[in-house]
Amino acid sequence: MNEHDRLVDRAAREARIVMFVGGLDAGKSTLARATAAFALRRGRTVAYLDADVAQKTVGPPATVGLKHVREPDDLTLERLSHADALGFVGSTTPQGHVLPLVGALARLRDKARGEGADLIVVDTSAMVSGIWGQLVKYYKVDTLLPDLVVGLQRGEELEPVLGVIQRFFGVELVTLPVHRNVVSTSVEDRSGQREHAMASYFGTDLQRFRVKPTVFMPSLPPLFDLLELDRLLVGLSDGDGGFTGLGYLEYVPEDQGLRLISPVAEPPKALRLGSVRLEDSFRVKRVDLRNLFGTE
Repeated sequence: MNEHDRLVDRAAREARIVMFVGGLDAGKSTLARATAAFALRRGRTVAYLDADVAQKTVGPPATVGLKHVREPDDLTLERLSHADALGFVGSTTPQGHVLPLVGALARLRDKARGEGADLIVVDTSAMVSGIWGQLVKYYKVDTLLPDLVVGLQRGEELEPVLGVIQRFFGVELVTLPVHRNVVSTSVEDRSGQREHAMASYFGTDLQRFRVKPTVFMPSLPPLFDLLELDRLLVGLSDGDGGFTGLGYLEYVPEDQGLRLISPVAEPPKALRLGSVRLEDSFRVKRVDLRNLFGTE
């Protein structure tokens, strides 16, 4: 049994919340799925929490996703991609979106526990460098309070992040090298994967709802030009703090109004504006709502 297998065995048996941290192509998702699979075989009740808003395992981009793992087939990539619950972050980067990210993670953690999970496996983003890498991981740990953090690194790339976690939280840290079988992907490949995931989410059976300009968070400024919201990503509120899925807005020039496009059949209670606009190819383009609204 190698060191990666020993870590999976131990985390699956002993952890309550285990968080995997690493840079690009570090094998975080592979080890997270392996841990969930072994814990399931041990008879534990497992939830998989995907805290990466870009390269998704559970749910579409710009969200965090929760999946209850009730049988081995739930860990196939196809079934794992269909979330049991979503949190809307509204962007494919955590930079500048820490508050909605940690809010969504806290809600989904509580939901997983409330629905009986005694092990939550947390997969995180590849943002580990610089100030934002430290801030994002600090607040994820501060919110989720894992009892075990696993760092997968090449060289010493994670030392600043892991040092912050250890100094401020004192949680147990285990550092492993990136597994030799991990395959690297290019920036273009990762961008293409995000584009494909978003296009697949909006692929078929789309619903169209007329939208009143009073349903948004944040609220629209007076005399706001609704054309500025064309193809902006939105989160569909369930009216109870959660989200039923994603949609995007379409400007209707005939009546200068808006229409919501979404695969979710049930009309939302309200809509939260995201910070990305979807191009025709479903590639995302960042939008600063403060600049869009002309406010601070």
